[in-house]
Amino acid sequence: MSAGAKVVGLISGGRQFPVLVARGVKDAGHRLVVAGFAGHTNPEVYPLADVFCELKLGQLSKLVDFFKQNKVEEAMMAGAINKPGVMDIRHLDARAVKLLFSLKGRGDDAILSAFTALLESEGITVLPPQAYAPGLMTPPGVLTRRAPDEREWADLRAGAVMARELGRLDIGQCVILREGIVAAVEALEGTDAAIRRGCELGGAGCVVVKVVKPGQEERVDLPSVGLDTVRLMAQGKATCLGVEAGKSLFFDLESTVAFADKAGIAIVGLDGMGSDESGLGESGPGESGRAT
Repeated sequence: MSAGAKVVGLISGGRQFPVLVARGVKDAGHRLVVAGFAGHTNPEVYPLADVFCELKLGQLSKLVDFFKQNKVEEAMMAGAINKPGVMDIRHLDARAVKLLFSLKGRGDDAILSAFTALLESEGITVLPPQAYAPGLMTPPGVLTRRAPDEREWADLRAGAVMARELGRLDIGQCVILREGIVAAVEALEGTDAAIRRGCELGGAGCVVVKVVKPGQEERVDLPSVGLDTVRLMAQGKATCLGVEAGKSLFFDLESTVAFADKAGIAIVGLDGMGSDESGLGESGPGESGRAT
């Protein structure tokens, strides 16, 4: 390797994020070691790796040994994983079972925080994946031409408080509601399934709110949205999306906003909403929508 180059490990799930991170690692001149999972990892990431290994979910010892054998110095996690598969104890090796049963809670953040601590105990520094894929953080304010109306602002405020509490309990990051009535909350099934269910139960006009969990390990599992999210909302006739600004990943921002504009969906980067630092007024900054 060239001077200054590192060995970077990527624990890769599905969708486009791990591919963006892998390209960033290679563009920086580093050696890329990828650990993937059969049926979960986007196969487009493998050709970018200097070396890769495909594991089964729950093979924690093999993953750690693979990284150590390849002298991984830094590691990141990126991409979607089927969470019910992770929790199937039949597929866990002895090290994973020990980690799981050492936890007081079994929520996503508890498990990922423990896994992060385990990697660092092995001398592997865990980094946020956006370190190698900059420019993905959600900007603040109204991002679409249409700002939320008064009812949608009310639902955004209420939903942010509810989602924050949901996250505090380490259940999920997303709430779907309409007229202040919760239609669905995200749990093990993930955001997409929660949106489908929420729109089916809540009907046209639902508002989707997604925020970071209080105290969340922000190097892993940040909230993320993108074009697929807004397409699902359009299919379910949801009309407004609020996602925490500065702490959430927003993929394909330009094309997603363009799609939302055509569908009449308002998108807001929530800045402090749902916390004591919220600077938003009673009706929200509706005048700050993107200029036409």
